[in-house]
Amino acid sequence: MGDTIAAISTSTVYNSGIGIIRISGDSALKVASNVFVSASGKNIDDMDSYTASYGHIVDNSEVIDQVILLVMRGPKSYTTEDVVEIQCHGGSYICKRILEVVLSNGARLAKPGEFTQRAYLGGRIDLTQAEAVMDLIASKNEMTRKASVMQLEGRMGEQIRKIREEILENTALIESALDDPEHYDISEYSGQLNDNVDKIVDKLQKLWVSIDNGYIFKEGINTVILGKPNAGKSSLLNLLAKRDRSIVTDIEGTTRDIIEEQISLDGILLNLRDTAGIRKTEDYVENIGVNRAKEAAEAADLILYVVDSSKKLDNNDKDILDMIADKNSIILINKTDLDNKLSTEDFEYLKEKPLVYLSAKTGEGLDELTKVILEMFLNMTDTSTDNIYFANIRQKECLKKALESMNLVKQTIADGMPEDCYTIDLMEAYENLGFIVGESLSDDLASKIFESFCMGK
Repeated sequence: MGDTIAAISTSTVYNSGIGIIRISGDSALKVASNVFVSASGKNIDDMDSYTASYGHIVDNSEVIDQVILLVMRGPKSYTTEDVVEIQCHGGSYICKRILEVVLSNGARLAKPGEFTQRAYLGGRIDLTQAEAVMDLIASKNEMTRKASVMQLEGRMGEQIRKIREEILENTALIESALDDPEHYDISEYSGQLNDNVDKIVDKLQKLWVSIDNGYIFKEGINTVILGKPNAGKSSLLNLLAKRDRSIVTDIEGTTRDIIEEQISLDGILLNLRDTAGIRKTEDYVENIGVNRAKEAAEAADLILYVVDSSKKLDNNDKDILDMIADKNSIILINKTDLDNKLSTEDFEYLKEKPLVYLSAKTGEGLDELTKVILEMFLNMTDTSTDNIYFANIRQKECLKKALESMNLVKQTIADGMPEDCYTIDLMEAYENLGFIVGESLSDDLASKIFESFCMGK
């Protein structure tokens, strides 16, 4: 990989207690020796790997800062090269000043993601692990953190490599029979080949579901709060957001546009959308809000339908309940702090919909709502952090193409086509899975991927 690179690995936007400047490359120790003077007089070349030394960063004999310097010798380092990390005081100017000194002594400024790219090129991690680094940095809740760590440890890449091996074994079986028909009779393997293809397709489909589930937990559950005017929708948003996000009044039709808020509910992200109360209205602006509410409900992953328990259901309620009958939804019987005029019989025809009694005013019932949402999505996805995978658009597209190729193999077998027709689609699937882990990827495309990483990583 040649040259030696350096960058600030901590934030330069805010001051902090500690800042880190990272150096990696064949000359990392030499560059560090040019700028670091150990308080003990020890030379960096004499330091063992994974050891630290206290001293000063100097520039032409001028002390720039007191620092701790760590040495990690390749190949047992993050990049597989010699790595030096300088821990300095975390002021933005100090970090930049030390980086200037390092760059003037033989290192060049690293490109975004270049340290992780070198880890990938050095064979320390595959591309799914490299991209999981950014998922971990961007994680917003416990679920995404745990899943990112599992992916960083190579769980997804390992699964894809095993599937690739199976595809290659079956391709080799076919090609051996085609190249040497006297010793290999392909008809003897046709039943086994059919079973093997079915198993590979099944594994790819399960992987696709895991990635689809991962998207929900990574990006959040798109949740729409729906109901008639003054049912308590805005109060519910404020309760979940733990702040006054929506205006709450006794005047019907206060909320006319969609109000959005993202919250973490016991480790799962909810993208909440408070909507205008649904009713027939002659008010032009309010009617726009009602139509937007209906559109939001149509696109939602989850609908929280809020019903005012102090009032009997009317035709408007029933129209809305019919509208969401086929949607993933929870019926919230709100205002339980007031006299209840509803009964479970009112919702008998919606038996599969969970009913939660709640007071958005006092917070009573919030724990039950949280429990129902978690059970609904964890059970629906059959998900634990062991089988959640996060995938970006590139990875999903590659997996989609691999699955399409394997389904074509299934169809080709079912149609009784010649065996040499199988190998083309088998190798298409093999190559596309290789793109995911980086084993079939060009250096130019890999560089493009790492450009989206943050500086110093």
